[in-house]
Amino acid sequence: MNILGIETSCDETAAAVIEDGTHIRSNVVASQATLHAQYGGIVPEIASRQHMVTIVPVMRQALDEAGMRADELDGVAVTHGPGLAGALLIGVNAAKGFALSNELPFIGLNHLEGHVYAAWLEDVNPEASPGFPLMCLIASGGHTDLILMKGHGDYTLIARTRDDAAGEAFDKAARALGLGFPGGPEIQRAAEDSVGGEPRFPRPVVRNSLDFSFSGLKSAVARRAEEYGMYPPSEDAPPDAQQVANMAAAFQEAAVDCMVGRTLEAVKRYSVKGVVLGGGVAANSHLRQEMHKRVPVEVIVPRPALCTDNGAMMGAAGFFHFRTGVRSQWDVDVMPSLRLG
Repeated sequence: MNILGIETSCDETAAAVIEDGTHIRSNVVASQATLHAQYGGIVPEIASRQHMVTIVPVMRQALDEAGMRADELDGVAVTHGPGLAGALLIGVNAAKGFALSNELPFIGLNHLEGHVYAAWLEDVNPEASPGFPLMCLIASGGHTDLILMKGHGDYTLIARTRDDAAGEAFDKAARALGLGFPGGPEIQRAAEDSVGGEPRFPRPVVRNSLDFSFSGLKSAVARRAEEYGMYPPSEDAPPDAQQVANMAAAFQEAAVDCMVGRTLEAVKRYSVKGVVLGGGVAANSHLRQEMHKRVPVEVIVPRPALCTDNGAMMGAAGFFHFRTGVRSQWDVDVMPSLRLG
């Protein structure tokens, strides 16, 4: 079964052809990161307009690279939430139009579910090894959720962030340190040059809960950057590169410690067989290393390119719905605040 997966929830226009839920026949992503970098964050209107420009060429390229025609596909899967409303509309309408004109079944899916099913790509099958139940940590610019997955389509939301998402905290910490956008890769790059010695940042805790909180950590970085004279940035007094590296490493250590600590507690509490990481923050090498080192069950992390938004993850998720006969009606709408579990 070959599924065309489409993703436009934020600032990547993506399409992919996935065979049987695990094999990537093509995976095309048109990133808008450079476009938004000058603003220090995603501008929704600009993102929507760029999706309109790139969605058709990206879909055509995905089919070309897969060596397939539209009539060789078995279905179309697209993100219909959560995400930016305007961006989601472009993907959903493109998917509907393509499916309808080619007489293909269509399904609208939760973007977060796509991040979970990125773990099934490249011929990996967590259902068989380690098996269900799985604890899924989805960490991105908009979400930091712990989701218990008992089986395909069976999700329970265990914890979520009370304020900022992890990816948002990385972006804001990078801005305070005078680094670029997106913040995750910039923080990781800077931290590699750290020599240590920076006082540790706080690990915010939500009492009697597994929920996350990154607002206090983000604010602590900004306050310390102000104390060091690094923030707001000044062209007349650029920050010391070594100090920036040390602070980036200390922030990264604190953020990762929060995510790994909560995940470890959830693993113990719910007796799961494995952990799945997904979302753009899961591309962070320190998070991946610490999760493998500290969590006592098997940890499954897609390669970094499959952690960030892509069409392959939506095609994989779509396959597991299509094989059970699930379809969406043509009136399915975008749901910017859609939740999973």
